[in-house]
Amino acid sequence: MAETATPCRFVVGYALAPKKQRSFIQPSLVGLARERGIDLVPIDTSRRLADQGPFDCVLHKLHAEDWKAQLEDFASRNPHVPIVDPPLAIRRLHNRISMLQVVCELDIPQERETFGIPRQVVIYDSPALTNSGVVGVLRFPVIAKPLVADGSAKSHKMSLVFCRDSLRKLKPPLVLQEFVNHGGVIFKVFVVGDYVQCVKRKSLPDVSQEELECSEGSFTFSQVSNMTTQDPVGVDYYMNLDKAEMPPLSFVTEIARGLRRLMGLHLFNFDMIRDLKAGGNHYLVIDINYFPGSWLIVIDKIAQDIENVG
Repeated sequence: MAETATPCRFVVGYALAPKKQRSFIQPSLVGLARERGIDLVPIDTSRRLADQGPFDCVLHKLHAEDWKAQLEDFASRNPHVPIVDPPLAIRRLHNRISMLQVVCELDIPQERETFGIPRQVVIYDSPALTNSGVVGVLRFPVIAKPLVADGSAKSHKMSLVFCRDSLRKLKPPLVLQEFVNHGGVIFKVFVVGDYVQCVKRKSLPDVSQEELECSEGSFTFSQVSNMTTQDPVGVDYYMNLDKAEMPPLSFVTEIARGLRRLMGLHLFNFDMIRDLKAGGNHYLVIDINYFPGSWLIVIDKIAQDIENVG
């Protein structure tokens, strides 16, 4: 009687901040991973990483210098174990200027659909906020974002600013990025290795010229795709989300793979909007984030990759 082969199982160690761990590592996720032959094991960051495991893959979203040293030591001892992703590659995404510079470095044919980034300037000190030579290159409204993008609550705090006088209230260092009307829809593109998935989410509503002329000040928000509105008109506005046309997947995939190649990352997402003034076929990449929250995509792709390697 032929023996039944024992299914291979793989151990993925994960290291996350406590808040992220509570948010992501749900019983349903652990069960789903187990069904796919993957055991999710928490890494004890108070212990030496090289003494833990064995692991078939290490996932992490920690930035401390002692953790980076732990990863380097682990990688030298376990050169065949994938680490997603190397801290040096992640570092570029901690600065909102350097993260978007990589988009300008992409060498991708632009035919029917084109892409770029919004016009933006970096502000390092308060005097620059009143310097017309610096701020004058931008058209209002603008979005003010912290320069540092380290995943903290502070780094997600942004402001939509309608006039130059309101810039005085902001605290540098920060990035001022021109706001572009985009139909209140943001496209979030998740990248896991070669796998690419694009979804649409609600975003800030468009600002008309009439609204701009009569609006003053600014308002603060966090994470555009989670925006809510107190304005009853806004509820109807967001009903158009389902009607929004998705960008061609082939176009999105080309950008995703180009970014992955240039950044040396395997697990990230980027946010993209459609510039309505450009006729509907010009897109702007406005943000790139390491280690997105869509764990189901991550687990499925890891399972496929490990099976292929095995």
